[in-house]
Amino acid sequence: MATPAPKGHKFSDVQGLSGVRGAAGAFFVCVGGNGLATWGEAWHTLGMMRFASAVCVLLAASAAQAQMWTAIGPAPITNFSGASGRVAAVVCSPTDANKWFIGACDGGVWRTTDAGMTWTPLTDGLPTTAIGALALDPTNENVIYAGSGEGNFANHSRYGLGMYKSVDGGATWVVLGAATFSGRSFGRILVHPTNPQRVFAAVVGAGGGPERFGAKRHPQRTGARGVFVSADGGVTWMPVAGGLPAVDATDLEFDPVDPAVMYAGIGHVYGDAANGIYKSSDGGATWARLGGGIPEGTGGRVDVHVARSNRERVYANFAIVSGGIGVGGSSVSGGGQLGGFVSVNSGATWGTMSVPSGLGASQQFYNNLITVSPTVETTVFVGGVNVVRSDNAGGTFTGNLPGHHPDYHAADWDASGRLVVGNDGGIGLSSDLGATFQSRNAGLQTLQFYAGLSTHPTDDTIVYGGMQDNGTARRSDPNSRTWTSVFGGDGGWTQIDQRDPARIFVEFQGAGNLFRSTNNGQGFPRATSSIGGRHAFLPPFLIDATDSQRMLYATERVWESLDGGSTFVPVSADLTSGSPFAVRALAMSRTEPRFVYAVTNDHRVLASEDFGRTFVTRATEHYGWPRVTREVTVDRDDPRTVYVAGATFGAAHVRRSRDGGATFETLDGDLPDVPVQVIEADDRWITPRLYAGADDGVYMSRDGGAHWVRLGVEFPHVAVIDLILEPTRMATPGRGRLIAATQGRGAWLMPVFAPTDFNEDGVTDPDDLADYIGAFFGMGGAGADFNGDGLVDPDDLADYIGAFFG
Repeated sequence: MATPAPKGHKFSDVQGLSGVRGAAGAFFVCVGGNGLATWGEAWHTLGMMRFASAVCVLLAASAAQAQMWTAIGPAPITNFSGASGRVAAVVCSPTDANKWFIGACDGGVWRTTDAGMTWTPLTDGLPTTAIGALALDPTNENVIYAGSGEGNFANHSRYGLGMYKSVDGGATWVVLGAATFSGRSFGRILVHPTNPQRVFAAVVGAGGGPERFGAKRHPQRTGARGVFVSADGGVTWMPVAGGLPAVDATDLEFDPVDPAVMYAGIGHVYGDAANGIYKSSDGGATWARLGGGIPEGTGGRVDVHVARSNRERVYANFAIVSGGIGVGGSSVSGGGQLGGFVSVNSGATWGTMSVPSGLGASQQFYNNLITVSPTVETTVFVGGVNVVRSDNAGGTFTGNLPGHHPDYHAADWDASGRLVVGNDGGIGLSSDLGATFQSRNAGLQTLQFYAGLSTHPTDDTIVYGGMQDNGTARRSDPNSRTWTSVFGGDGGWTQIDQRDPARIFVEFQGAGNLFRSTNNGQGFPRATSSIGGRHAFLPPFLIDATDSQRMLYATERVWESLDGGSTFVPVSADLTSGSPFAVRALAMSRTEPRFVYAVTNDHRVLASEDFGRTFVTRATEHYGWPRVTREVTVDRDDPRTVYVAGATFGAAHVRRSRDGGATFETLDGDLPDVPVQVIEADDRWITPRLYAGADDGVYMSRDGGAHWVRLGVEFPHVAVIDLILEPTRMATPGRGRLIAATQGRGAWLMPVFAPTDFNEDGVTDPDDLADYIGAFFGMGGAGADFNGDGLVDPDDLADYIGAFFG
C-alpha cells in the first residue's frame, strides 16, 4: 500500500532549485502547499512538465556515482614479518630473476616484476580465484597456463572451473577445458619443452574429507581424474591411459634431458591400490609403475622431483593415507608422512631418505613439497608443516629451517638460483639455500577469512577478522592495507562488545579456545576453561545484543555464559545425530535474544524460542561447509524472519522464513547455480534489498530475489565467506556500508546508501528528490520502481516522498 503523501511542506523548503528542481518545487506546491486531494491531480500536473533532457543528465550523474568496492586488506598482516594467504603454485621466469608468477589457493594468479616487492593480480575477472597449478611455455614465457582448483585436499581447497591460458604475459586470458575439468582441481601442469602445443595436466578431486567438501557438490566433482594431455595448446584434452590409472594424479615431471621420459605421481589421498610412481619412456603413450623399493599401492599423496643437473637422480615423498573427516571439523583424520625416497638410476631402484618424522604433523596430505637445487643434485628440500634441507641426497637433514611461515605447498628457483617458496603465509625468498627467508608479501591481498568479522561501534576504521592459518588481525589504519596481528593459530569467529568495545573476543581452532581482551585488543588472555565437547573446527559464539554479559557458544550443543564469557554451562541437548558432528553456525536475534538458530555439520537447521535451551529441527539435508559459517541471518527487527544460505551446487541458495523456520520460501530467482555462504538483508527498503555472498562474488536483488545482479564489476570472482551490513537509517544515521570478507582476496568495503539517497552521494537532500522525480517522469529508470513491485506507477512516487519526509 502506498505511503500517504506528506502534508504541510512549503515551496520555500526547496526554493532556489532550477530546472528539474524547480519542477520538484512545483510538485510540492501541488501536493504539499495546496494539498491536492488525489494523486491523480498531482500526476496530471507533473505529467505536464517537460524535462526530458534534464532527466538524461541526472540519470548519467546517478550512474557515474555508482557504488564501488574498495580493497581494505589485509595486504599483508604484521605477523611472520608480513604474511599473506596460502599459495599453491610458484613459477619463475627462466630469464628474468625478478619476474615470478604465483597461484594463490583462493586468490587467483599474481605477477611480480621486482622479486616480490610489488604484486599485480591477473585473474580477478575469471570464473574462480581458486588456483592449483601454474606453468610457463619453455619456448615463450609470455604463454602461461593456470589450473583452477586447489589440489591440496583440505576442506578449504575449492573446486576449479577449467584451465586458464594467457599468451601475453597475463594481460588477457581464455578459459579452456571447463567441460573436462570443472568440479575438480589441478596438481601440476607441464608444457613440452620443444612442442609447446603438447600440454599435460595432473588432475585430482577437490576438497577434504572423503565427502570432498571443497567440491561443494559440484555436478562434475566425480568426473575423470588422472593425467590428461592436449595436442593443441590446451583447447582440447584427452585422458592419458596406456597403463596409467584414472586415479588422482598429484604430480608430474619431465626428464630434464629427454622429455619423452616422464614420471607421474598417482596418489589418491584416501588410498588406492593403484597409488605409486609411474614412468613413461615414449612421451606418455605407455606407462609402468615403478618398484624397486618404492611403495606400490600404499600411501596417499605422492610428490616427485627429478634433479635438473642429473636426470638419473629422482626424489619422491609419500604421504600416509588419510582417514575420514577429522575431529573438530579438520580436513581429515590420520595423515602424516609415509617416507621420502631417492633413486640414482632413473627410478629403477630406490633408497630411503631420513626425513624427520615430525615433518608431516598428521597433514602431509595437505602440504607435501619436494624440490632440488637446479645446480647441485644432492641438495634437496622436503616440506610439510616445516621445511628441511639435506646436502647429501637425503642421508641426513638439518633441523627445521627458519621458514617465514608453516605449511609448505610450492617452490621454484628463479633465474639467479634463489629459492622461492609458497606456503600458508604467502611467498618467501631465500638467497642462501634456506638458511634465511624473507617475506615477499607487500601488497599481496590473498588472505583467506573465515566467517565472523566484527566492527567497532564508534570507530569506522576498526575491523577484526580471523583467517586460515594466520590468526586474527585488526584493521586500524584507513590509509594502509596492512592489518595488525593480534592473535595466532587459525583465526575464527570474532566479537566486539557493542556496548563496551574495549571487550573483544577471538578464538583459535578447538573447543573452548576462547580469548578475551578488556583493553581494546592489546592483550587476549583465555576467557574460560569450562567448555568441552565435539566442535566445528572453529566454533561459533555470540554476544547478546541486549545484555553483553550473556553469551552463547556452540559445540555439539549450545552453551551459555551470564558473566561475560568467564564461565559457560551447557543449556541444550546435542543438536546433531552424534559423532563427529557439531554446530557450525549460530545466530541470535538482536532484539529478542530468545530466538536462536543453529546449523550443524550433519545438515540440520534448528530453531529455538527459549534462549537456546530447546531446539526444533526446521530443515534437513542442508549441505554446506563444515568449518565455521554465518549462513543464517536473522532480520534486524523481526526475530521470526530468518535467511538461510545454501553453500552447495544444485540446491536452494537463498531461502527465507517468516515464521521462525517452520516454512521456507526460495528466493533464488535468476541467481546462478553457485554456492552462497552468507546473506544480508537491508530492510530499510519497502522490499528488502538482499545481498548474497557467493563463491564468485556478491550478488544483489532489489525485488525480493526475483532478479539478481553482480554487485560491483571490479570485485574479484572470489568466494565471499562473510558479509557485514551496516545501514544508515533515517532516525539513526550510521555508516551506510557493506563489508565483504573473502576466502582468498581479503576484505572489501562498499558504501550502501539510504533508500532516499537517490543520487548516491552519501547525503539525502533536495537533489535526491529532484533526481528521483526526473527518473520517474523521464523514462522510469534507475530506481524509479521504488517499492519494488515491478511497476513504475504513482505508488512509487508516493512511497519515495513518504520515505523522504518520513
